[in-house]
Amino acid sequence: MEFKEITLQDKEWIRQLLGYSDNRATEFNFTVLYIWRDIMRSRVCRVGDYLVVRFFPNGAPAPMYLFPQGRGTAEELKGVLESCMEDARQNGHPFLMASVQNGHKEILENLFPDRFTFEPNRDYFDYIYSAEDLTFLRGKKFQSKRNFVSRFKRQEGWSYEPLGKDNLKECAAMSISWCAKYGCGKDPSMASESCSVKNALHNFEQLGLMGGLLRLNGEVVAFTIAEKTNSDTLLVHIEKAYGDIVGAYPAIANEFLRNSIVEEGELLSVKYINREDDAGDLGLREAKMQYHPLFLLEKYSVKEK
Repeated sequence: MEFKEITLQDKEWIRQLLGYSDNRATEFNFTVLYIWRDIMRSRVCRVGDYLVVRFFPNGAPAPMYLFPQGRGTAEELKGVLESCMEDARQNGHPFLMASVQNGHKEILENLFPDRFTFEPNRDYFDYIYSAEDLTFLRGKKFQSKRNFVSRFKRQEGWSYEPLGKDNLKECAAMSISWCAKYGCGKDPSMASESCSVKNALHNFEQLGLMGGLLRLNGEVVAFTIAEKTNSDTLLVHIEKAYGDIVGAYPAIANEFLRNSIVEEGELLSVKYINREDDAGDLGLREAKMQYHPLFLLEKYSVKEK
């Protein structure tokens, strides 16, 4: 297998293969692969109509593979998986897979009976929400979120605007300020995420992203970046706000959706919102649960017995 670095020139063929699988998980998205490519030391390979991704999470010495995405027969998929196993062996590593979903788990068990162990990885379960819920915040369960949005909007001098070439630099400056304020210099994971944010903003138009920002008295105090990742799901890549500005986080989340996926009071072609995982951060986990996900997209770490 000939793995290569990920470049913007790979966008078309990678998105085509990902489109065949129509997967809503965070990892199976070109933007995610691209903006995290250096941090995760990710490489890609095309085998027939399948995309294979190999990466080194958190500086791990041994690589991990994502479940191949694309189309083909069961025998073709089995051949691709066997090639991944051989690639690991040739490089002196055990074969490991990450972010294996329940459907993938079933396929692996059918193709390779009693060959793998599966360990659920709660830290990387995606939070999947109803687009209607997060856009309109109806009902008693969203009362507190509505209250926070209202508190933000009661401040004089607030405004919302879509993200584009005229304000991307301001968001980049706000991201740097946010990092300095909340400790990127002391937290490697926060610093890594800051790099991914920089990549997304720098390549915003080339990646075909969408987003929005909030201003308070002219200053950018929150922004978000997202894209439609499969046939029915909007994937929120980035959401930044100053935590000491009451209501800034729920306000940017809600204003972006209301201005981006609603037309004449009706939702456009989005049924679900994927707000990604919590990476094991218990504070972030609590915040994500407060938005009442429809379900968590379960993922497993896989290794050979």
